[in-house]
This record gives sequence, structure tokens and C-alpha cells, in this order.
Amino acid sequence: MSRRVVLYGLPACVQCKASARKLDALGVAFEYVDLAADGEALARVRALGHRQAPVVLVVDGGGREEAWSGHRPDRLDTLAAA
Repeated sequence: MSRRVVLYGLPACVQCKASARKLDALGVAFEYVDLAADGEALARVRALGHRQAPVVLVVDGGGREEAWSGHRPDRLDTLAAA
């Protein structure tokens, strides 16, 4: 079962950069979406109830979504191990 990982972030966000570095270091493929440049993406994460960046969205092969906000190394480690 494949999954899709999306990191929604902001250019000047230290936590966003830390999350991207951690995903890279763990070998997790992800798509980066700049919330400052993509208004639709910003509306989507706000609709999910998130008010802080980064937001990590994981969509599994069955279409189920899981998302969290903030730099969460523990969640990223769990994601890489799955």
C-alpha cells in the first residue's frame, strides 16, 4: 500500500525547515507545499483545524488521512518506521 506525505510549510518557518530536514534524513519521500504561495493549500489546512506550521499530512493507499501540526520528531520517526 502506497502513501503520500505532504509537508505544508512557510519559507521563514524554522520548525518547517527542521521537519523537512528530518524527513530527508529518515528517507521519507514527501511533497513540500508553500502555504505563503498557495492560498488553496492554506485554506485546506485551516479547514482541517490547523493554525500553526508545519502541517504534515499523510494519506495512505486507502485514502485515509492523518495530519498534525508543529515539528514533531516523534511522529516523523513513527512515520518513517511504518
